[in-house]
Amino acid sequence: MQAASIFMATTLLQPGTPAPPPAANKDPLAGMVLLTAEGQQPRAKAAVEITKNALKRIRVAMAKEGISPEQGGLRLGITGGGCSGLSYNIRFDTQPRERDRVFVFGEGVQTPGDPSGGKPVRLFVDPKSFLYLAGMVLDFEETLMRQGFNFINPNSTKSCGCGSSFSA
Repeated sequence: MQAASIFMATTLLQPGTPAPPPAANKDPLAGMVLLTAEGQQPRAKAAVEITKNALKRIRVAMAKEGISPEQGGLRLGITGGGCSGLSYNIRFDTQPRERDRVFVFGEGVQTPGDPSGGKPVRLFVDPKSFLYLAGMVLDFEETLMRQGFNFINPNSTKSCGCGSSFSA
């Protein structure tokens, strides 16, 4: 039986040698397929975007909940509270409110297992929440450890480990 060998790479610095720069921050959107709302410019600061994974999950969940894509949609919002001061909330709504911003995504975009046949989905954001959500991307992540929506929010200055609370 052979013993397994372990190799660890280390960097030894000579006295007076500056430390190498830390690795650059990774782009949180790398590898994602972003969808821009109808009538919006890609990566616009005054818009909300979603990923193709989020589109798929929204369509499946809307069908499961019996929410009509033509009338209802997904409401994104912010409330006070949580570990870091503000919390994301996400729920279905049967129609937009009078002052909501309405973002329409995915017309004709097919997703695997799509129960809607490529119909668009709508996201509703109230004016107060939009102050904190402008420029964000909604993603859906599914791994062995966790499954759920991720808010990739450039307005967030600090977030907690739960992922649903932030400071701006």
